[in-house]
Amino acid sequence: MKLSVVIAVYNEAATIAQVVTRVQDAPFEKQIILVNDGSSDDTGQVLDRLSTQNDVEVLTHEYNQGKGAALRSGIARATGDIVLIQDADLEYDPTDYPKLLNPILNDKADVVFGSRFVGGDSHRVLYFWHYLGNRFLTLLSNCFTNLNLTDMETGYKVFRREVIADISIEEDRFGFEPEITAKVSRKNGCRIYEVGISYFGRTYAEGKKIGVADGMRAVWCIFKYNLFR
Repeated sequence: MKLSVVIAVYNEAATIAQVVTRVQDAPFEKQIILVNDGSSDDTGQVLDRLSTQNDVEVLTHEYNQGKGAALRSGIARATGDIVLIQDADLEYDPTDYPKLLNPILNDKADVVFGSRFVGGDSHRVLYFWHYLGNRFLTLLSNCFTNLNLTDMETGYKVFRREVIADISIEEDRFGFEPEITAKVSRKNGCRIYEVGISYFGRTYAEGKKIGVADGMRAVWCIFKYNLFR
């Protein structure tokens, strides 16, 4: 079994090398695809050094297009049996990979969401309104998809490659999350699981990027990809 880990990277010079090291420590054969999405800090230089490693492939966007656009580029290059979305910061811990992959490896699931709101793993306590916004967006999404997810906006999403390769990703930014959820929910016979993960959220001072405008776009995407497709 080969795992393709796709990482959208935008101005993460301080964390991306450590993230890659943690991904490499996960006990699976891996292809690590890093997409530099027009970073303006030293990310490019860090990725140049990482690209010399055998399991690392670096793609570059000349200008910032957004998380969805970066993932679209990275997923198109994936050759593994399973494709896992990993963030470029340290909020999500690759030591959770065995839990995330287990339902697929045991032939119980085709798609796995990692939930920050179930399970007994450690979580950094941060913004109440972000938590409330995430729960609202998940509830709204569930109303249309008829799924009972607890964390639609999670950064950890795992797919059998044939599932994600068959989906056209249209959203360029964080609208990727509700879009991909709507589209997998409509795939006949697609088995979706959710597992609890640890979460070490960061503050805006530490580099958090998602904001109110992204939340409003997510609402539109929930309607767009569930009602108008």
